[in-house]
Amino acid sequence: QVQMVESGGGSVQAGGSLRLSCEAYGYIPSSLCTGWFRQAPGKEREAVAVIGGDGSTSYTNPVKGRFTISKDNAKNTLYLQMNSLKPEDTAMYYCAAGYNFRCSSWDYWGQGTQVTVSS
Repeated sequence: QVQMVESGGGSVQAGGSLRLSCEAYGYIPSSLCTGWFRQAPGKEREAVAVIGGDGSTSYTNPVKGRFTISKDNAKNTLYLQMNSLKPEDTAMYYCAAGYNFRCSSWDYWGQGTQVTVSS
């Protein structure tokens, strides 16, 4: 059984930065897709940033140039560096991992960490 635990959320003013971490407990092959998602109140969950099994990265347009996803396989930890935060980035952020090589489905989820950006 794999557990994923996020940390690093909090409250920050617009323009500030936060770094989210997601530690995986249990065996996570480095070839798995891993990613960050977010869900704001009243909105659907959306993918924010994904690392494919080949190491390629992709981002949703609103965060391009501001957010950076990375992972440390030795530590089984996924990161999301968030810079130049905006109030519209306010959401619950979740990490996920999945075996699907297209990163189109997800098998493991964290419990979420809240990010609140004030103007």
